[in-house]
Amino acid sequence: MSYTIHYLRRRVTFFRMLAAVILFPCTVLAAEPYSASDLIRTRDVTSAVISPKGDRVAYTVEVMRPAGAQPGNSYSELYVVSVAANISRPLVVGEERATSVAWRPDGSAIAFIAKREADRVAQVWMVSADGGSPKRLTSSETEVNVFRWSPDGKTLCYVAATPKSSREKALAKAGYDFVLFEEDLRHRNLYLLEVDVEGNAGAVTQLTNEATVWTFEFAPDGATVAVAVSEKNLVDHEYMFQKIYLLTISSKTRKQITNNPGKLGNYAFSPDGKHLAYNAAISRNDHKASQVFVISTSGGEARNLTIPKFRGHVSWVGWRDNGTVLYRCGEGVQTTLSAVKVGGGDRQVLLNSQGTGVVFDRLTLSGNGKHIACVGESPSIPGEAYYWGSGGAMQRLTTVNPWLDWRALGRQEGIRYPARDNLEIEGLVIYPIGYKKGERYPLIVVVHGGPESHYSNGWLGRYSEPAQVLAGKGYVVFFPNYRSSTGYGVEFATKGFGDPAGKEFDDIADGIDYLVAQGIADRERVGLGGGSYGGYASAWFATYYTKYVKAVCMSVGVSDLISRHGSTDIPLEELAVHSGKRLDAMWDLALKRSPIYWVSQSETATLIMGGLADTRVHPSQSLELYRQMKVHNHPAVRLVQYPGEKHGNSRQPGRIDVLYRTIEWYDWYVRDAKPLNGPMPPLDISEKYGLDLTADPAMPAGSDAQ
Repeated sequence: MSYTIHYLRRRVTFFRMLAAVILFPCTVLAAEPYSASDLIRTRDVTSAVISPKGDRVAYTVEVMRPAGAQPGNSYSELYVVSVAANISRPLVVGEERATSVAWRPDGSAIAFIAKREADRVAQVWMVSADGGSPKRLTSSETEVNVFRWSPDGKTLCYVAATPKSSREKALAKAGYDFVLFEEDLRHRNLYLLEVDVEGNAGAVTQLTNEATVWTFEFAPDGATVAVAVSEKNLVDHEYMFQKIYLLTISSKTRKQITNNPGKLGNYAFSPDGKHLAYNAAISRNDHKASQVFVISTSGGEARNLTIPKFRGHVSWVGWRDNGTVLYRCGEGVQTTLSAVKVGGGDRQVLLNSQGTGVVFDRLTLSGNGKHIACVGESPSIPGEAYYWGSGGAMQRLTTVNPWLDWRALGRQEGIRYPARDNLEIEGLVIYPIGYKKGERYPLIVVVHGGPESHYSNGWLGRYSEPAQVLAGKGYVVFFPNYRSSTGYGVEFATKGFGDPAGKEFDDIADGIDYLVAQGIADRERVGLGGGSYGGYASAWFATYYTKYVKAVCMSVGVSDLISRHGSTDIPLEELAVHSGKRLDAMWDLALKRSPIYWVSQSETATLIMGGLADTRVHPSQSLELYRQMKVHNHPAVRLVQYPGEKHGNSRQPGRIDVLYRTIEWYDWYVRDAKPLNGPMPPLDISEKYGLDLTADPAMPAGSDAQ
């Protein structure tokens, strides 16, 4: 649906409401609170890719599948919008999933990754920027993970895993498809594909075969490719051991250029190809890529362009021109875009979300570096596509949820409070609709994962963190950026190193105390939830800090640090950036910082949720907490597991269930303060899903497509 249609509909709705007020002056027009069903139908712009000339932006829109549709990931629709006219054109819409969008360098077409029609695995497709039928470019035997156009648009490179041999396929067909754990690994290889002017695919050349390629970027001359490589195709290697090499296409030889000690973010060539800027960790123990570096492509030492002791985290780098590096940062609950000279010096802040009111991310640059597209959001606006030209104001290009104008939302603001050791902690608070100062309200605390993450002052409304839904039901919702969070500098981020569930979770308890002391929160009606590391916090508050909360909703969370050391897919990352010690050197700490150690004192209603295919936090972590609580005769614990789901639910049945089950748990034990030893909430909540169980199961409900 185009921006113009959205605009006209909003105008029509406005004049109808205005007419109602004129004709019926006693009528009070009250916006409805944002509801759980609203959250399910809320769409998000997930990428905004500017054209080489900077005149158009290709963007993708995430659309959750309807409750009764075939279970699967959200759809991802592809559109293109004119910057000057603000008019959108649909390119790939409906029951489609178009991702990883890239313009052909001449601006004539847009390529994307999708599994369409008869595809067995995801391939690269291309569609004219003016519309039409997409054309498939690749015919990879294994899924295409990432691709890039060469600067002249005559070839593209893509990454795909080594396919199984004919013998391996025959063995698997015969039932001999055993799992040779972490040994039978297949490299992610780089391939070069020729593409003619009409978009017809030609010859394919394999460029790598003895290492795993995670990402890559073409040099401006097209003869060289920068590749991020690790020795093995393991998650730990993706996290901790990527190094950048320069690969010469003609000879297929590569030379290492960076020696970053830990995590690696994105990277980009300068327009003349003489330098490479990259985002990386400052040390092996830095738990996030936090700095901006630049290095000569001819070799030498990398230069750190980040402000010393910078109180923020760099998360993206690019180039304005040959002498100027651009970088995006999280700085507290705000985001900034800065420029710095390649030789170093003071930065120039170009954009600051505190001034624009728009938190921005996923930036892309035009060919000359003067035009930028990004995904932006605010406390009242989910993800939309934005444009920014040097020196001008940010321009909103899309409105994918026009109906949100007629929903009442809770006021959102940043707060700062002192921890018990007087360190200042920042967070975000969403007040209930109709909030009255001096009245106390039930409080829900939402804890982010990682802990290498943080909350920005944008839209807070995921299926597992339904903040505005809760605000509409009368809750105060609190999002703490506890120590160990990103966005506040490396020193702040490493304060939790070797101290799991220590001061970092004390900060959360102190935040609850602060909101109670301010007369905002009701001490007797507090709930807390989160996923992954936030799930660890949930389990900690259900046991160790049980006096603080009446109910928790723990999702894919940690309950036993001892068994977690041997069951996660990132043991080396955990060792390097979190615990700092192997298990045999921290038995006592691991035991006493495990929520199961404190189960006997729990007086908190505990809802535990997680995917059965989770390799990051194994499902046994949920089961251990459940079993220990049951052994101690805990009267209000429930474990809900989602078949096929990994570290967070990707398909709509699991997302819908988590959304409604979380709200029901909080309403039961926090808002309504029902007793711990009484009946639990209903087990079957399927009437809330929006299913039509009388329909023919062979004919799933259609898409609520744009």
